[in-house]
Amino acid sequence: MLGFIGLFGGLAILIFLTMKGMNLLIAAPITALFIAVLNGIPLFPQLAEEGAVNFLTNYMGGFTGFIASWYLMFLTGAIFGKVMEDSGAADSISQWIVSKIGMKRAALAVVIACAVLTYGGVSLFVVAFSVYPMALSLFRQANLPRRFIPAALAFGSTTFTMTSAGSPEIQNWIPIEFLGTTPYAGWEVSFLVAIFMFLFGYWWLKRMISKAVAKGERFVARDTDQEADTRTELPNPLLSMIPLVVVLGITLVLHKSLGTSALIISLSGGILATYLINKKYFQNFGHAVGEGAMGAVIAIANTAAVVGFGGVVKATPAFEAAVGVMTDIPGSPLIGGALAVAVIAGLTGSSSGGQAIALPLLAPHYMDLGVDPEALHRTVAISSGSLDSLPQGGYVVTTIRSIAGETHKDAYPAFGALSVVVPLIGAALAVILFSIGL
Repeated sequence: MLGFIGLFGGLAILIFLTMKGMNLLIAAPITALFIAVLNGIPLFPQLAEEGAVNFLTNYMGGFTGFIASWYLMFLTGAIFGKVMEDSGAADSISQWIVSKIGMKRAALAVVIACAVLTYGGVSLFVVAFSVYPMALSLFRQANLPRRFIPAALAFGSTTFTMTSAGSPEIQNWIPIEFLGTTPYAGWEVSFLVAIFMFLFGYWWLKRMISKAVAKGERFVARDTDQEADTRTELPNPLLSMIPLVVVLGITLVLHKSLGTSALIISLSGGILATYLINKKYFQNFGHAVGEGAMGAVIAIANTAAVVGFGGVVKATPAFEAAVGVMTDIPGSPLIGGALAVAVIAGLTGSSSGGQAIALPLLAPHYMDLGVDPEALHRTVAISSGSLDSLPQGGYVVTTIRSIAGETHKDAYPAFGALSVVVPLIGAALAVILFSIGL
């Protein structure tokens, strides 16, 4: 019992500290230490038997292991996003989308802009940084409450695009290593679930905004607001989409032979294509590359911090018991797989981190049961993008606080509704569709 109190109490403390604004690089190891103490785990390897679990080894093993596995993917993704931003290609695509949709649908324009960039391979964090200035301008002109901007950014980036078939985001690639699948696993069900999440999620977002406006909420300007970049010349929006096509095309061609390493090549190809097509539009290419590299370090460090937290969680007897309960749930094995990955992603605050911890444990178990690997791939990918967006998640904190300058109190209700509830319903729909043979 004490172990379970430590496990879920540690998560509660991590959420509390995050909502109070504490840095994840500090909050994650502190709460991991709390869990280790209540579960009787030795703090240092010198205090444990040789090869036995201990707080320091397990935390740093999870932290450094995640960086070793995924740093180059984060790096190329962040640089790709930054060069798309610096060249004006991201702005060009966003403005083109707005011109086709109209200013009255400001929230929809933000969602679609994020979706296009995310599915094109741009890092989630970079998409948020890149689209926020446009979102701020749109919400200002449409006089909509600015507290919904983080929700619109997250909905367009982390729901129907991030975990869908063919997505270059790592949340769609981690299962390949453990299940022997492809990025297009279960694409038929993925397509139907993505359509549902988009329609339902946008309806919900529009409804929340409309209710707030009806109560008298409006856009409130701040002295710290920065005007969106008013560049007088932008590249052609259709040509600007070519790098996105390059990323997806190379991924399609090379994923069978190179696995997750194909993502490094495809994103590098996107960087090169952006440079060649939009060379004359760059403000400072070298600076963009450097900024992208720094952004990658921040993003992966935040994720690795909670993966390290998960590394300690994974070593506790309470965690093993919890996984046993979830994997023994009656009915379709996909239910247990989806629930286990979602809960672990919630415990670690990271969809990619949750998959990296859960799949080595779950994949052999379910493969031995004869579960369709494509169905398992798509189900766990979608479910991983749900509870990862609890308040302590690295992307959540970065988007709400660092980018939008909002508080969790104001912005998180809508953010959580769209990035937690909608994907959970999507995962349930995926289980149903796979179970009936689609």
